[in-house]
Amino acid sequence: MSRIGSMRGFLASSVGVTCAAALALPLALPASPAQAGPSTAASEAAAPGSTQSLPLVPLTRERSLRPTARTQGLARRNVRPFSLVGVVWDDPASELNGRVQVRTREAGTGVWSDWQEVEAHNDEHAPDPDTDEGSSRRAHGSTAPLWVGNSDGVEVRVEAERTARDATGDLEEGAGDGSGDGSEAPLPDGLRLELVDPGGDPPGPDARTAGRAGGAPSGLRARSLHAAVPDGKGGAGVTELPALSREETERTYFPEGMTDRRAAPYIGPRPGIVTRRGWGANENLRERGFRYTKKVKAAFVHHTASGNKYSCSQVPSIIRSIYRYHVVSSGWRDIGYNFLVDKCGNIYEGRAGGVAKAVMGAHTRGFNTNSMGIAVIGSFGATKPTDAALKAISRLTAWKLGLYGADPRGRTYLKSAGGNLYRKGKNVRLNVISGHRDGFATECPGRLLYGKLGSARTTAARYQGR
Repeated sequence: MSRIGSMRGFLASSVGVTCAAALALPLALPASPAQAGPSTAASEAAAPGSTQSLPLVPLTRERSLRPTARTQGLARRNVRPFSLVGVVWDDPASELNGRVQVRTREAGTGVWSDWQEVEAHNDEHAPDPDTDEGSSRRAHGSTAPLWVGNSDGVEVRVEAERTARDATGDLEEGAGDGSGDGSEAPLPDGLRLELVDPGGDPPGPDARTAGRAGGAPSGLRARSLHAAVPDGKGGAGVTELPALSREETERTYFPEGMTDRRAAPYIGPRPGIVTRRGWGANENLRERGFRYTKKVKAAFVHHTASGNKYSCSQVPSIIRSIYRYHVVSSGWRDIGYNFLVDKCGNIYEGRAGGVAKAVMGAHTRGFNTNSMGIAVIGSFGATKPTDAALKAISRLTAWKLGLYGADPRGRTYLKSAGGNLYRKGKNVRLNVISGHRDGFATECPGRLLYGKLGSARTTAARYQGR
């Protein structure tokens, strides 16, 4: 058998491994966001955070004060400290067709921010509809999260968009059931403001430098890729997987005895990766066990739409906040993305299950099977991504796609699980490195990041030696 054939068999053999490799058995998730409070069983590596869930109320006295009134929100109020905001609602199948804006007060200064936009449509970042995660009763509709920094006051308003009528006077398709004269689409039921406190940073070495001097964790070349990640044997307690050379990468991820250099696959050197322990994941929040797919055929690039006003030292807090928002507020089993990248070029492990394994995420609705999701922290509709972030995307995809024999410059087929671009069951031809908008009608990953994916494909292929 060729070396690449052996590698594929080797990868496939580890797919069935599930919760035996978990760091800790998680507690059950809260029944609803309103019941979520400070964690009482934080993992050893993470300080507890909390979620405040505040029901929104009608802000205008119109004929109807139903929950679907046109404008809902909260007047200025004092709240417990938080750093990230979002809005959720009861039914994940319902869309929030409207505008969401927040103002926050900086803790310690009393200064209120200007109104900031929250990206209203987040259903494209979601589990696939027919999976246990996507159909869970815990799942909720949600906006994108917005990072606002340490705050202790908030004001929010959610305004339904006005719908147009066609020439016959009927509502245009997709406009919804308006109130009054039918010119206003209703807001979804159960709107709530989620205020997330990420908790303190984990104790120990700095997450971005820990582990670099110590070399690869012991046992990496043993019989399973599970040894190469902090979720499994030999890696527990590691805060960062160090960068490896191409030769070290091949020795690490290929079983001993596979020495035929003529059959060597195209694989990029592994970049350094901050583990979940490194950014302080509270493993008691997520569901126990993992979900795997057969392989990684494509990578979808996203932006978090959480804003660009952050320093790289704040990134572990931002990721803990997004993690808590995805699990506690949106009702997902874990953070949706497989990896996250910051503007300084640091790479972070996302959804648990093993950085080298084909972990099913909740990043591209309809195409979470046989793919991975990489989220660049920030918003890139009007802001250019940094060169460091683009380099990190290239290095990460060169390595991870190389493990599964994928050419970053190539195209592949993925079967749609259903979405707003492709019907369920359709085989769709996509770039091996695609933007989120290629699989779902969305602005993600932002116009200026999407425009850089061509150069990322070329650079990733060069890292693979192609």
